[in-house]
Amino acid sequence: MRFSKLYVKTLKETPKEAVVESHKLMLRSSMIKKLASGVYTYLPLGYRALKKVENIVREEMDRAGSQELFMPVLQPAEIWKETGRWDAMGPEMMRLMDRHGRDFILGPTHEEVITDIIRNDISSYKSLPMSLYQIQTKFRDERRPRFGLMRGREFLMKDAYSFHATDECLDAEFENMRDAYSRIFERCGLKFRSVEADSGAIGGSGSQEFHVLAESGEDEIIYCDTCGYAANLEKAESVAMIPEYEKEMKPAELLDTPNVSKIEDIAAHLGIETSQTVKAIMYMDTVSEKVYMVLQRGDYEINEVKLKNLLNETELVMLSDADLEAHNLKKGYMGPYDIELGDIILVADETVTKMVNHTAGGNRMDTHYINVNYGRDYEAHIVGDVRNAVVGEECPRCSGGKLESARGIEAGHVFKLGKKYSDSMGATFLDENGKSNTMTMGCYGIGVSRTVAAAIEQNNDENGIIWPVAIAPYIVDVIPANMKNADQVSLAEKIYGELSAAGIDTVMDDRNERPGFKFKDADLIGFPFKVVSGKLAAEGKVEVKVRRTGESMEVEAEKVVGVIKDLMTKVR
Repeated sequence: MRFSKLYVKTLKETPKEAVVESHKLMLRSSMIKKLASGVYTYLPLGYRALKKVENIVREEMDRAGSQELFMPVLQPAEIWKETGRWDAMGPEMMRLMDRHGRDFILGPTHEEVITDIIRNDISSYKSLPMSLYQIQTKFRDERRPRFGLMRGREFLMKDAYSFHATDECLDAEFENMRDAYSRIFERCGLKFRSVEADSGAIGGSGSQEFHVLAESGEDEIIYCDTCGYAANLEKAESVAMIPEYEKEMKPAELLDTPNVSKIEDIAAHLGIETSQTVKAIMYMDTVSEKVYMVLQRGDYEINEVKLKNLLNETELVMLSDADLEAHNLKKGYMGPYDIELGDIILVADETVTKMVNHTAGGNRMDTHYINVNYGRDYEAHIVGDVRNAVVGEECPRCSGGKLESARGIEAGHVFKLGKKYSDSMGATFLDENGKSNTMTMGCYGIGVSRTVAAAIEQNNDENGIIWPVAIAPYIVDVIPANMKNADQVSLAEKIYGELSAAGIDTVMDDRNERPGFKFKDADLIGFPFKVVSGKLAAEGKVEVKVRRTGESMEVEAEKVVGVIKDLMTKVR
């Protein structure tokens, strides 16, 4: 491809709407163009990168034994009502009506569609297991589309689904897909981690997320410095650090604490550690309308995903000040002792049950109790792990390991769905004894377009994108420094032809621009290698530059193809 013919309109300035690096650089390097909020056109350079990721995904899914199909974007409401997700998905679902007034959606995912296909076509254990996948555009009406391809309303995704006769068979396919995903991200040249995760709205009994590591990542990953344990913050566990509490329980005592409502302030006021306090936070589930007082040790934070899972609730919200007043509760002074709970359900993090002589709200303005004790003074209706794991605490899986933290961008997710969808939609089979059984399912997704953006978040510098070789739109940019110099242009043309003939994606920058202008565009776009035909052209030599390392070398023209091929195997 000649640069003069390439559809590229690079920008010197960053558009105001762009915040994260991938969004900035994809706009500036002419990879994407905004059509509407959260909706982008993939321009030729961006589309080439997208297709390279897509091809790697397709090759590894085929290698894993999954078969590709292509399901409709337009889905009827009826199958979503069968599973209950027509209402549960809420406003993120893109809904529409046809001319006859029938409800449809633009698919955010395809569990219902694939289950409908399988339940009508497979009836015997002899046809199981079955694994099918597609690579297709998805639609979600994000409240705040942002960060370019990281969180859009329209995006490209690979979703796969497997159907099994037994849980053991599902377990084997889950591991098969985990291995396939690891190969995909390795081949894309990305640093990543596989972590334990919450299944969320998809449901199921087990899930793993694949995070591309980047400081700009929205998700916090907790991992062990010794063993392979890793989980996102929503799921992560840790061995709590238990302070040296007093051994003997003292009588509870009410103290005046005027204008001291925050945990840090009450600890300072009493001259104690925050780990000796208990905070109470009020929640209500907007569906069940149950009200909960959740108790957490003062130095820990409540993990709302763990809390929802423990309570089996889906729409927990903190009570407003008005709601607190309606329950005769005082913000900043609530506690589990000396209180008429009524219909309030008391929930305690498990660390609270181990505390001795802790401080808690006095349930009236400007007061706190000291020397409150779980078991003696109060007991919770529900106890469980509802706290965020903390960096530096011990690993829950090994002896001696300490937890560390990293930022990540979720690019893949694998689920053990179990029978959530097959039960509700009647996907059954006859076993070897002629008995009807419900299939068990797995679900495996990769954000293809998000992986492209995540690759840029992980690989960039002040000059632009640094593409991993495997997914770079073009691998080599051949640059004649002076288009008026016949020797330089002739040598550049020769090398361009040889690289192209060798199957290496190459661009010939034939524009009548200054060398510095061309170099800046090359770095912004992120070509892994530049071949510069300059002053050494008369001697039959060029300069080869490596974008990632900044390394530069003089190379004889006839050796350029071999050098580039060698670099492609060595440079990520």
